[in-house]
Amino acid sequence: MPTQASAEYMKLSVSERIQLVEDIWDSIATETPESIELSQAQKMELDRRLAAHRADPSTAVPWEQVRSKLFSNKP
Repeated sequence: MPTQASAEYMKLSVSERIQLVEDIWDSIATETPESIELSQAQKMELDRRLAAHRADPSTAVPWEQVRSKLFSNKP
């Protein structure tokens, strides 16, 4: 059975719900940065991605462009 809170957030648009999740995640990360630990596989993936970026920085997409695409109403 949905709670009152879930009924309220389901009224938000997809982009507003994404923003809500982002805001919640940011607040958790700010309050407890030491409790968010990466697995060895996650660390290795980050290292791989960083190496790929350093090898060819032109493939990077600016955050503003990613965010704009995420929050646009276009598919």
